[in-house]
Amino acid sequence: MGEEAPIEGPARALGRPLRVVCDTNVAVSALAFRAGRLAWLREAWAAGTVVPLVSGETLAELVRVLGYPKLRLEAEETKSLIAVCMEHAETIGRVRGAGRIPACRDPDDRAFLRLAYAAKADALVTGDTDLLELAARSRIPIVTPDGLKQRPAVKPRQAL
Repeated sequence: MGEEAPIEGPARALGRPLRVVCDTNVAVSALAFRAGRLAWLREAWAAGTVVPLVSGETLAELVRVLGYPKLRLEAEETKSLIAVCMEHAETIGRVRGAGRIPACRDPDDRAFLRLAYAAKADALVTGDTDLLELAARSRIPIVTPDGLKQRPAVKPRQAL
């Protein structure tokens, strides 16, 4: 597996929120499992310390996956989860002119890379091995959710 690149640059220097692309599995875990291991990410969105970036393509993928029968979500629940995401998200309209992105084995991962490059994201957050292996060759840091969580700006508040 590739080594995670540090998240640095203008976001860190200016103290602005981290603008990140979350792959579908990360987004679903943050949205659908409120008490799950990525609940902190949804809280970071709500607190404004992390801004999820979406495109038409990545949003369509999220809607499709939230509809999987194994998640057992009713249509209204799915709409509500999408609304939560979009309330905090920044939509990137043009991702086709993203320039050269690293070649990846899984063509489905290209949508997330294109979005990250087009938006000049602070990071692409994933647990996907294929994407993580690209970290050393990517201009955009590719990190795990745990790697993102360790960044000072997004560390969740400790319970009292």
